[in-house]
Amino acid sequence: MERTLAILKPDCVSANKMGRVLDRIENAGFKIIGMKMVRLNAATAGKFYEVHKERPFYQDLVQFMSSDRCVALVLEKDNAVADFRKLIGATDPAEAEPGTIRREFATSKQNNIVHGSDSPENARIEIGFFFSERELVENA
Repeated sequence: MERTLAILKPDCVSANKMGRVLDRIENAGFKIIGMKMVRLNAATAGKFYEVHKERPFYQDLVQFMSSDRCVALVLEKDNAVADFRKLIGATDPAEAEPGTIRREFATSKQNNIVHGSDSPENARIEIGFFFSERELVENA
């Protein structure tokens, strides 16, 4: 089984779309083995997105991610990273495939509802940013 990190971003939480997005995730066969609501501050959001520090959108991303609550999730499934990226669609909802989470729920390239790890290696790093191993509950 592979794991990936998902974050329901502030636009998802504030618009009360969490239930609909979680339903899509579960119906796609993902098992939620960790979930918590968090409120990132600018320093924490900046550290999480540090890989983008030199990119022009970095400050706006940090501000957006620290603007309200988020829900961090650890998802488990065979091929979790690739399957989740397919489920959520392209970063820009206008370019996302019909039926994807971002196409259905996102309003812009920045306010795109959900984060998903881009590789198994980054998934391990990102999961460790939000969760300790003892916080993850696997099916028996």
